[in-house]
Amino acid sequence: MSEATEIHPGEVHIGDVDEVAETAYAPKAEPPVTRFWREFRQSPVAVLGLAVVVVITLAAVFAPFITPQNPYDLAQLSILEGRLPPMSQSMDGMTYWLGTDDQGRDMLSAIIYGLRISLGIGAMSTFIAVLIGGSLGLLAAYYGGRIESLIMRVVDLQLSFPAILVALILLAVLGRGVDKVLIALVIVQWAYYARTIRGQALVERRKEYIEAARCLALSDRRIVFRHLLPNCLPPVIVVGTVQVANAIALEATLSFLGVGVPITEPSLGLLISNGYGYMLSGDYWISFFPGIALVIAVVSLNLVGDQLRDVLNPRLQR
Repeated sequence: MSEATEIHPGEVHIGDVDEVAETAYAPKAEPPVTRFWREFRQSPVAVLGLAVVVVITLAAVFAPFITPQNPYDLAQLSILEGRLPPMSQSMDGMTYWLGTDDQGRDMLSAIIYGLRISLGIGAMSTFIAVLIGGSLGLLAAYYGGRIESLIMRVVDLQLSFPAILVALILLAVLGRGVDKVLIALVIVQWAYYARTIRGQALVERRKEYIEAARCLALSDRRIVFRHLLPNCLPPVIVVGTVQVANAIALEATLSFLGVGVPITEPSLGLLISNGYGYMLSGDYWISFFPGIALVIAVVSLNLVGDQLRDVLNPRLQR
């Protein structure tokens, strides 16, 4: 409405009514979380994968409260109840729903505890690798020059070797143990995040909001962590979700080969290895059920990561 328009009491102007109507019935901005969930649930398979991930994570966290046996407590194991088939009963009346292994461990309890170790190692190693690789990638992209050249040459050297080979060499030097496997997986993974976040940061660094922040004489630390980093997170989240699955599979491979976690704290890979020698004798359940659990965990995480890629990158949406 122009300033020259004179308004008299009781008069109704069509333009004023339109403006009021548009204001009253204007759609409210959709919250980011609501929009994210609306786009994510467009794939029923991804929603199913997310539900499976939530279930196995809760089972792993609350393993001591939901499992009928602690497979790490040798006092609860009986060698006389070793290699019992599924649905067998123990001498004290407990049902072994998935049977027992050669040491008398309840396979259901062993699988849930194995998931606890596998998921814990995969998630923790990925988190630490994101911190290290992401920091180095941001540093390389923001400052450039010799710093970028040095960091990226180390990344290229790291990625030129197969991950399993690097992990085997590290564990041959460090020895077996959960902490040793964690260190090996961090060293193997950090380069992926350094390259990913460096590529995204190079794109964001050329945008106007970074130039505006520099014109305001903000410190480099504030520009990098308050402005540059948040806009580089979507691809890192996608890569991180997929890398958790890869870390779980790599840890299972190392444990299957006998260089991962100790035998007193078996993960899924070690459980599969323990039953591998009994496959031809008919005791299939010792390796079969841990293998199924490993496949379900890895596939579910990959399904979630694939849908996250489509949701967080609109250019890839179908």
